[in-house]
Amino acid sequence: MALPPHDAVLVIKLGALGDFVQALGPFAAIRRHHADARVTLLTTAPYEELAKASGFFDDIWTGGRPATADIGGWLELRRRLRGGGFGRVYDLQTSDRSSFYYRLFWPGPAPEWSGTARGCSHPHANPDRDFMHTMDRQAEQLSMAGIAEVPVPDPSWAEADISRFSLSGRFALLAPGGALHRPGKRWPAGNFGQLAKTLMDQGLLPVLVGSASEAPLMAEIKAQCEEARDLSGQTGLLDLVALGRGAVASVGNDTGPMHLFSATGCRTVVLFSHDSDPALCGQRGAAVTIIRRQPLDAISVAEVVDGMGL
Repeated sequence: MALPPHDAVLVIKLGALGDFVQALGPFAAIRRHHADARVTLLTTAPYEELAKASGFFDDIWTGGRPATADIGGWLELRRRLRGGGFGRVYDLQTSDRSSFYYRLFWPGPAPEWSGTARGCSHPHANPDRDFMHTMDRQAEQLSMAGIAEVPVPDPSWAEADISRFSLSGRFALLAPGGALHRPGKRWPAGNFGQLAKTLMDQGLLPVLVGSASEAPLMAEIKAQCEEARDLSGQTGLLDLVALGRGAVASVGNDTGPMHLFSATGCRTVVLFSHDSDPALCGQRGAAVTIIRRQPLDAISVAEVVDGMGL
């Protein structure tokens, strides 16, 4: 099923961060399988830097999610898809949106397509696909398209200079944020504050990571542990990989950065409520501990410290 040399291949992965990290293994497998092809990634702007650093792609398009009313954006996306000369498409997003992109090739011939678009040449034909872990589902999808071996995510190629953060001693990463519209996925800030104090007592500097919008949350934690370092809004994705490599451990809610930390091999503790299912989307790695309770505040600080193996 390999394409002839010099053909063009398109990979679709729009986000979110955790899903993008879990697609790093499939990206590597596709690149290896199509070693002589020109491989393009269709994604969104937040993942461009990470995708470029990976070396898996010859081109990266970031206009992968035009708004519903953005007629110009849809026309531009259709023009690029139809003009790309793609012999095969791997839709790793497999959403209703990305499946619709298959229709944008009309009325011309559609390329070979691995995904869930109706009528595509290489469908992921497993009726239980929605009950599989993301990584297992993508590996099976690629297997059905002729790619038998899919490695685990390995961002060892990622490099970043984090010396500007002046983290000269032992430190632990805390990711206390997450989607605002899903508060049930957030362990209380007070618990993170207690954890930060405990880590300081054990000689570990707590380093808080998250988006700039999470600065108020970080301030709550620092109110309990003023020594904690707040890096919210200061880190790119490559920085997070480098921080994960250097950290003694990481703790956080079920949020994107935890997927990066777990992929580096960092000892990682991820806190789950019933708002998300680790059997479907949980972080995987050589040193990952998942603790799940409902409600999330039923998880004690002592249990988290124990999970860190300190």
